[in-house]
Amino acid sequence: MNVFSTRILPQKGIEVFEKAGIMVNCWRKERSPTKQELYDGSKNADGLLVLGRTEIDREFLEANRHLKVISLFSVGYDHVDIKTADELGIPVGHTPDVLSKATADTAFLLMQMTARKALFHHKRIQKGDWAVFDPEAGLGLDLKDKTIGIFGLGNIGYEMARSCRGAFDMKVIYHNRSRNEKAEHAFQAELVSFDELLQKSDVISVHANLSSETKNKFNREAFSKMKPSAIFINTARGGIHNEIDLTEALRSGTIWGAGLDVTNPEPMQPGNPLLEMETVSVLPHIGSATRETRDAMAILTAQNAIAGLKGEPLPARVTFSRTN
Repeated sequence: MNVFSTRILPQKGIEVFEKAGIMVNCWRKERSPTKQELYDGSKNADGLLVLGRTEIDREFLEANRHLKVISLFSVGYDHVDIKTADELGIPVGHTPDVLSKATADTAFLLMQMTARKALFHHKRIQKGDWAVFDPEAGLGLDLKDKTIGIFGLGNIGYEMARSCRGAFDMKVIYHNRSRNEKAEHAFQAELVSFDELLQKSDVISVHANLSSETKNKFNREAFSKMKPSAIFINTARGGIHNEIDLTEALRSGTIWGAGLDVTNPEPMQPGNPLLEMETVSVLPHIGSATRETRDAMAILTAQNAIAGLKGEPLPARVTFSRTN
């Protein structure tokens, strides 16, 4: 058996495939495969590994019904038509849990960078603007004893809450479709309505999946309900916030700052006005970018694929019922 991979899979994953006697054909060009190249790579493959944001739509799935499995090198799956995959009997795997701590650490980093205007001050040094001391210039915000609002308190949100509580003794509130009793017990986290989350949070950190329910959830109306001193953090999916509305909210002082590891659209263009704002920190979607995490993702990606090729249950499968 063999699988086609849309990027070069980290070696730890390749080793898992080799041990199982499965050949991995990796796309090696420094760009994503075109639609036709994706079709060409998949037509003689038993399984497909999707690394990156390659769209797997109904048309592709119907044309590649022979695939025994699709394994994603990500926790997110909004770029795959899960409903059609289920209908065609093609199991889809993803990589939850193994990247929770690394992604939460990135959100925690962005919160601190934004609160202290770290990137702005770094740019000052590069411009030679580190001269006379001014006690009122470039001031940031304290985080101690503030309120962190988690939008989507799952595994990643839990790790973010743990860091905020432990480092800054922040009060934890959250908005979910269901209660997180573990977080309520560990951090005295309080389940609140979406409006309460907006109104009470000093920092809002997004850790939800992108869906029809969450797309553009943070828009002009939402930002207008936040504190003028609030910081917005998104390390989940760029489509959850409306970037034009976010830019205007920052320009007008409706909110104070933003830290983004995901953008809308993505990648962000170098001329984007957010990159020049004093209270904005932007990273190029590096939430899971540690050696240990990417290796763990590669191993789980391989394990999902191998299980699918054998007709066995996937260790981490996404089904349409789970996405709705």
